[in-house]
Amino acid sequence: MLALSLMVTSSRPEGVAAPPSAALTRFTFTEYHMGVDARLVVYAPDRPAAEVACTAAFARIAALDSIMSDYRRDSELMRLCDHAGGAPVRVSPDLFRVLRRAQEVAERSGGVFDVTVGPLVALWRKARKTGVLPDPAEIQRALRLVGWQKLRLDEGARTVRLTVRGMKLDLGGIAKGYAGDEAQRVLQQHGIARALVEMGGDIVVSGPPPGTEGWTIRVPNAAGDHGPADLRFAHRAISTSGDTEQFVVIGGRHYSHVVDPRTGEALTNRVQVTLTAPDGLTADPLSTALTLLGREDRRKLLQAYPGTAAYVRVLGTFPK
Repeated sequence: MLALSLMVTSSRPEGVAAPPSAALTRFTFTEYHMGVDARLVVYAPDRPAAEVACTAAFARIAALDSIMSDYRRDSELMRLCDHAGGAPVRVSPDLFRVLRRAQEVAERSGGVFDVTVGPLVALWRKARKTGVLPDPAEIQRALRLVGWQKLRLDEGARTVRLTVRGMKLDLGGIAKGYAGDEAQRVLQQHGIARALVEMGGDIVVSGPPPGTEGWTIRVPNAAGDHGPADLRFAHRAISTSGDTEQFVVIGGRHYSHVVDPRTGEALTNRVQVTLTAPDGLTADPLSTALTLLGREDRRKLLQAYPGTAAYVRVLGTFPK
């Protein structure tokens, strides 16, 4: 998923007190996690309270990264992939929950959202580094390892089985949304009820800043052809996906970082989607799926998830 940062606007400078009736001050903290700058904006009674809460929230994000990273060889996800083609593996509640939602979205989206896409993602990552297109035979071999039906979950035993040797999972389109949800849960446990968690193109907000109706977030495409618009959100998740910025030019043609798991090919069209939902575990994968679906299929998928709304802009093909 492309991290198209959403602009969070505020008329109050960092660290300046909110209205006296609220007795809260705004604090911002940033740490690097899951390949992006994770930013926490919180309203707390004082700096020590804010620091304790945010330290705990960052620790939770770091723990999830150690579970779900496909870059770290020692992550739980990679250890699971090492057992591909073998017996079912019992996994942590966090990993199972994310994979369960991933499989649900995969089925409802007709397979356009598919966390088994790892082998194809690896080929196109290499292409972006080397400037050489994947060999068609390589893509065909990778496609034999891809397919959400090849991932089997056992709810009762909390086990996961990858049915084909060599399968690799990639949670890039769902893990950060879940991490945002969990960071908010930790902040709530520490008494922080008004907070924003931003991880690249994924934002999860709880209660609004004091004296406002919601967090003001500049959303791409919210004004249609006129571009972005400032919208207010509270107790929502906002995720942006697209293929308008990250691409490689090979042989005079633009290839997106977004890979279609059905064909194995990188997209050559330009789509940007911002989706809002009750939680990040819903918003993150749906925004990814919508970049690969046509208008009618996008409508059907959104209908399956009440409380969601999408802002979609199709810009046509990349210029040659």
